[in-house]
Amino acid sequence: MEILIRRGDITEQPDVEAIVNAANTDLILGAGVAGAIRRKGGDVIDREGRAKAPIRLGEAVATTAGRLPNTYVIHAAAMGYRDEDAHVPKRGGSLTSGEIIAAATQSCLRVADELKLHAVAFPALGTGVAGFPTDECAQVMIQAARRYSQDHPRSCVEKVIFVLFDEGSFEVFQNAASSIR
Repeated sequence: MEILIRRGDITEQPDVEAIVNAANTDLILGAGVAGAIRRKGGDVIDREGRAKAPIRLGEAVATTAGRLPNTYVIHAAAMGYRDEDAHVPKRGGSLTSGEIIAAATQSCLRVADELKLHAVAFPALGTGVAGFPTDECAQVMIQAARRYSQDHPRSCVEKVIFVLFDEGSFEVFQNAASSIR
């Protein structure tokens, strides 16, 4: 599995079959990455996601991609507001944890395998509204993707692209990718 770091807009990745939404457990497309996906992809993505909700923290499900240039949106539940979500341990000052982000990353790759996809683009899960530090997120997500590849040598997923919107996050992910071999 090839891991690439790219600066850009997650909704403008025509070379991948699926993009990942940094979702909540109710799969409601609100602000941040989810809001951008809804604005560019259309309300159909929100309706399809809500129909599959709720899901547990760390799980993922796929919907169509509406007007986006992709086939699917994979919704990764990296945070949530339900009562049961409140009982899952989180990093202090955050609505998520490294364990949740790692599980969500691997769940997305599992969904991609089930759909027989070859390329998936991820945002930095949990770093927006959920308040998880970008440097920790980069380490967790890259290690989770590499671990998935090692544990699933017959995976269909050939390329994982981490797409970061701002220069600072892009540099953090680039540094993490070069330090984790």
